[in-house]
Amino acid sequence: MMLPIDPAKKNSFQRRISDGDLIIVYERHDNMKAIKVCQGSELQNRFGIFKHSDWIGRSFGSKVLSNKGGFVYLLAPTPELWTLVLSHRTQILYIADISFVISYLEIVPGCLVLESGTGSGSLTTSLARAVAPSGHVYTFDFHEQRAASAREDFERIGLSSLITVDVRDIQGEGFPAEYCGVADSVFLDLPQPWLAIPSAVKMLKQDGVLCSFSPCIEQVQRSSETMRSDFTDIRTFEVLLRTYEVREERMKLSGGDKSGSLGSRPCKRRQPSSGEAIDGRETACSSIMARPCSESRGHTGYLTFARLKCF
Repeated sequence: MMLPIDPAKKNSFQRRISDGDLIIVYERHDNMKAIKVCQGSELQNRFGIFKHSDWIGRSFGSKVLSNKGGFVYLLAPTPELWTLVLSHRTQILYIADISFVISYLEIVPGCLVLESGTGSGSLTTSLARAVAPSGHVYTFDFHEQRAASAREDFERIGLSSLITVDVRDIQGEGFPAEYCGVADSVFLDLPQPWLAIPSAVKMLKQDGVLCSFSPCIEQVQRSSETMRSDFTDIRTFEVLLRTYEVREERMKLSGGDKSGSLGSRPCKRRQPSSGEAIDGRETACSSIMARPCSESRGHTGYLTFARLKCF
């Protein structure tokens, strides 16, 4: 039942970039794109023109220059970066939820994980890396085109040997009987997860862990009620991530004020340039400032975990 892993298809970022590889072109932290390297092709952006032929043979992480002297970085398509650039066919899970899921589902190399639904594949790529090199992720989606697109994505980023994508309505049909009693973990991202919980019970190994992701608390309540007969240690979490920007800023000080702005450390004085005043008059300094990002993501969903009872 476990698919063999083809060593030639392992996702190794130690090798050089080749023609046909998928890479992440990094302009800045909020501007990245996935690009397939093609001999003879070009990338044009605000920094100039970048020839793909100049990228071939370079290491992942390289800084490359355009015809105008601008630059970008060529990064490997890690699960974290892929989550930021993938096509959103559905709502996706982000890093804060993903890391929490992998930790609480106790996923380690060699695990067999069942997932429904696949969606855009954001979580699936991180699950695959967690179970590598000898584990496997079997993911299901009822939407045929969505499943096909996800399968293509996993092939592009070199994870197809660790992931099997199938079309199946898990809410209506349950998981395939062939996985009965062999799953270490089950993850559900469904509109009515309580319909799939009885099937998940049959799939899990003794002491296996289930996680259900739901955006609404009413879904959590009904799912938890369904879990009570077969699961223990039922817990629900909401993961909220707050990101801070840290940057150096210039400030003007007047008179004897040497404290800088609120919440900053004391200013670093520099030599005054032409036109600046000294000796009690207005001077300039720089200080390291930290403040919350104005566009931090809020609520994404609730994560409900439960452990299969041992009878």
